[in-house]
Amino acid sequence: MGVLDRFRLDGRVAIVTGASSGLGVAFAKGLAEAGADVVLAARRVERLAETAALVEATGRRALVVRADVSVPEDCHEVARAAAEFGAVGVLVNNAGVASAVPASRETPEQFRAVVEVNLGGAYWMAQAAAAVMTGGGSIVNVSSVLGLVSGGLPQAAYSASKAALLGLTRDLAQQWTGRKGIRVNALAPGYFASEMTDQYPEGYLDAHIARLPMGRVGDPEELAAAVVFLASDAGGYVTGATLVVDGGATVGM
Repeated sequence: MGVLDRFRLDGRVAIVTGASSGLGVAFAKGLAEAGADVVLAARRVERLAETAALVEATGRRALVVRADVSVPEDCHEVARAAAEFGAVGVLVNNAGVASAVPASRETPEQFRAVVEVNLGGAYWMAQAAAAVMTGGGSIVNVSSVLGLVSGGLPQAAYSASKAALLGLTRDLAQQWTGRKGIRVNALAPGYFASEMTDQYPEGYLDAHIARLPMGRVGDPEELAAAVVFLASDAGGYVTGATLVVDGGATVGM
């Protein structure tokens, strides 16, 4: 097998949560370009049709499943549908929500709503997917650089959930890599255009970009390429790791 062949995902089924917009769309398209059939899951099922069309344009199959990952039963339904679609080999835990509420005013309901999706949803989806990865596989948990450093906004729930996801990644890798043949890694993106960055205060993103060694926001395809690396045999000796793709944000903060 040549080096480039190791990045191929032919014959595998990949699940992408939060696939209705933003980075989830880029992940789905990138995995399809690498050869995977893709199961697309999100709460906003009406928007998944556009992502499915992008997957199918690469010549791969797409399956749309409505799911709220904070509901364990929905996660198991996604896994069951994916297993009927083919041999599940990849899960990208991308579904997430963000908030920016001062810690002195954040309510228990607001805090829990973020943690239940970003951390709980990743856990329930990983459990469900692992049960159908009978031939081993790869799980990629999409965390954030805000799980490693502060972004300067009041994002306690978001930052805490993304930091916790790194700990979950290490523990699942310890439990499942040797016993189940499932590698578990995390991706920590920096600033990429998304629904979350659209909500930043005016001038916030420009100020951070000015301090980045790369001097720009990331291209979603750059992040999709990192997902393909972790999902494929190219990352076959990588587990329990956090891959930071941030244009140097953690260097300058």
